[in-house]
Parts: sequence; structure tokens; C-alpha cells
Amino acid sequence: MGETAGGKGVAGHPVWQALSAYKIGPEGAELNFEQRLGRENGWSAPEAARVVEEYRRFCFLAATAGHPVTPSEAVDQAWHLHLAYSRDYWQHFCPEVLGRDLHHGPTAGGPAERDKHFEQYALTLRSYEEAFGTPPEDIWPASYKRFYEDSQARRVYPRDYILLPRRPAYALTIVIVCVVIGLIVDNWLR
Repeated sequence: MGETAGGKGVAGHPVWQALSAYKIGPEGAELNFEQRLGRENGWSAPEAARVVEEYRRFCFLAATAGHPVTPSEAVDQAWHLHLAYSRDYWQHFCPEVLGRDLHHGPTAGGPAERDKHFEQYALTLRSYEEAFGTPPEDIWPASYKRFYEDSQARRVYPRDYILLPRRPAYALTIVIVCVVIGLIVDNWLR
């Protein structure tokens, strides 16, 4: 891990130590925070655990970076779920772990807001790299991808839809069209 603004390593920073020791959610819950996060987002247990660790890193940056921070989509899902544990979030996590409030406000929408969050996210990625090294691309995509390429992303419930990756779906469509054309031509020639 890198250095914080004060030159102290992240591992030795009191906020990081508090975050590392903190467990989200009630002890002994049948469905713990990581399991619920995974279930609600279609992530495996290891994927959900990675996102929770990245959420911790985001919270560290929010408390120490000295500028507004913007989460990735995956980290934002963890933050939204954490906010659902409202008593713990506001009565324990913010005052005792972070030492400050961490509010989550919605965007006002429009190009100016998108540009503002684009810049904040880019700055968040730079601060992340200074503190923790290169962020994992699958959780922290580049700013352009986060705000322009993925801006049409929607949540889809797999129980309601058959999900196919785009390229194999195109290939399958071409094969089906060719088979249908072949059958039509074969019947026509008979």
C-alpha cells in the first residue's frame, strides 16, 4: 500500500485500521452483508468479498483524500446496501470508524453533473493509486468507461431473461439466419 497525504503508510493509518477491523452488519445474521451483496448483484462469494474490500478502500479515501470522491458502480452497490443498515451506518460506522459523516447524494442529472462526477471519479482513481496502487479494472473501470460507455447499463434479473454475451449472440443469429435461408433455398429448388 502507498502513502497517504501525511506520508504515513495506509496500513498504519488509524482510519484504515478501524476500517480493517469493522464488520458490516449484525453478528450471527443468517445472511451476512457480503452474502446479501452477492445475492442482490449476481456475484459469487469471492466477487462480493472483493467489492466489500474495495468499498473499504473507497471509504478510506472519502475520509482522507481531502476532495470529494465518487465510487465505481460496484462499490456504489456496496455503499447503497450499507446505507440500508442505517442504525449501524449512522450511529457506529460514520462517527466511530470514519470519524465523520459520509453522505450519499443523488446526482441532479444532465451533462454538467456527469462531467462533474467524471472529474471526481478520475481524481478518486488517482488518489486510489497513490494509496493502494493500481485499482482492479473489473471493479474500478476507467473514467470514460464508467461515465460514457456504461451509462446505458441496466440491472437485469436473470430469472426473467436469458442472458447471452453480445458476440456469441451475433454469431448464433448469423448461424440461424443461414440455416433458415438454406432451408428456404432447398425447398425452393425441389
